[in-house]
Amino acid sequence: MDYRKGMLIYNGNAGQKDIEKSLAACVPVLSAELDSLILLPTKREGHARELCREYGSEVDVLFILGGDGTVHECINGLAPLEDRPAIGILPGGTCNDFSRTLNIPQNIRDAALAMISGEAEPVDIMQANEDYFLNFWGIGLVAEASENIKAAEKNLFGRISYFLSALRTIKEMEPFHASLIVDGKAIEEDAVMILLANGHYIGTNALPFENLDYNDGLADLFIIKDANLALMKEALTVDSMEANENILHYKGKEIQVSTEKRMEADMDGEVYSATPCRISVHEGHMQMIKPGQP
Repeated sequence: MDYRKGMLIYNGNAGQKDIEKSLAACVPVLSAELDSLILLPTKREGHARELCREYGSEVDVLFILGGDGTVHECINGLAPLEDRPAIGILPGGTCNDFSRTLNIPQNIRDAALAMISGEAEPVDIMQANEDYFLNFWGIGLVAEASENIKAAEKNLFGRISYFLSALRTIKEMEPFHASLIVDGKAIEEDAVMILLANGHYIGTNALPFENLDYNDGLADLFIIKDANLALMKEALTVDSMEANENILHYKGKEIQVSTEKRMEADMDGEVYSATPCRISVHEGHMQMIKPGQP
């Protein structure tokens, strides 16, 4: 690892024993390779974004100890900066989806060791109106399922709660009409879900589509026209699905999505955006550390 000054952001609202255990697993490994390592706990929602915006340009590398929500906040804090540090993800959440895309070990100590021996590579960042996302943006089924997750269920079942919520939501999902423009091409479709993917996982489930690439300068747009339990089961159990009459696939650098009525959008598991939305790809905008080849 060729970095000298590092910063580690972690969820300060987690249980004290969990925090101490997680920090003990990674800090000695990382600090041994750096001249300095600053530890910054988050204290409230949005704090990780603020910390990244304030201090991101002052360090060579940022380690994010947390889940997808913390990673999402950090990306939004760093993306507007002119000088951005390399990023290393130490998976500490429920799903840790983009860390899975980068093949980062899900054990925190193993992840820290992978950061030491790994190398940074460029990763595309997507901008949706004024905000940024790393893993996915979606409306319809994916956003409704995220909103319908029950807190008690998430605490008890962890990542399985996303599947349970989707099963509930799929029974109630009515198709909606969407108008899209993909690199100048107009598209009109009825759908139950529109998904723009940069990563390869959602809710720990690998997306069953070929040729997904997080540094090709393009977003993968999927329009799911119908939802049923059989389709969902297939999507969760097969390694590869090709586009068909039920699943339309496009690639684009500039994508506009409009719906007849305002629809909430899920970005990386965070529901606070909505349609209409203009999405653009910032090619290779971040340097992210991934494990070296064995």
